[in-house]
Amino acid sequence: MKRENILDCEKGRIVYYPDFFADAYEELLDLNWQQDEITIFGKTHSLPRLNCWYADEGIEYSYSGIRNRPTPWTEQLLDMKDRIEKGTGQNFNSVLGNFYRDGMDYQGAHADDEKELGPEPLIASASFGAERKFRFKSKTDKTEKIELVLEGRSLLIMSGELQKHYKHELPKMKRVTSGRINLTFRMIK
Repeated sequence: MKRENILDCEKGRIVYYPDFFADAYEELLDLNWQQDEITIFGKTHSLPRLNCWYADEGIEYSYSGIRNRPTPWTEQLLDMKDRIEKGTGQNFNSVLGNFYRDGMDYQGAHADDEKELGPEPLIASASFGAERKFRFKSKTDKTEKIELVLEGRSLLIMSGELQKHYKHELPKMKRVTSGRINLTFRMIK
């Protein structure tokens, strides 16, 4: 299996596996997608993407004022989780899905640094559908950026102290007219 080490230092690790999965985009369209809302400075906005949350019973996850209650795993998601667990040696109890309907849907710069993820979370990010740019930005050095293109069927592993030192984002890409599904497997503590 092809593997690319993007970053491996005291600030964290980023490892990329192109062609990790078989194509599953069409089947993943049937997940329990919903459009959440977020309140910023007293104004409520729809998120610029659809989300879903699947997890073990009783596992909830909150971020940016959104509280996710678990939907039971599908057989397909359990198969993906099992494959990732075997490849990483890490167990996961949840997956946050993002459906970017086209290049105008996006994810702003953020770090997955919520307390329930632990101090050095390993997050396995599976991509299906359209290729999209993915960018890491240092929290302390505005000139330090890492940009890569995430292909459909790929897996990106973020681990170590990465969330402490970097934010990541999926910027808008107006030329992209097809959808992308991203599944981020996590261990909620």
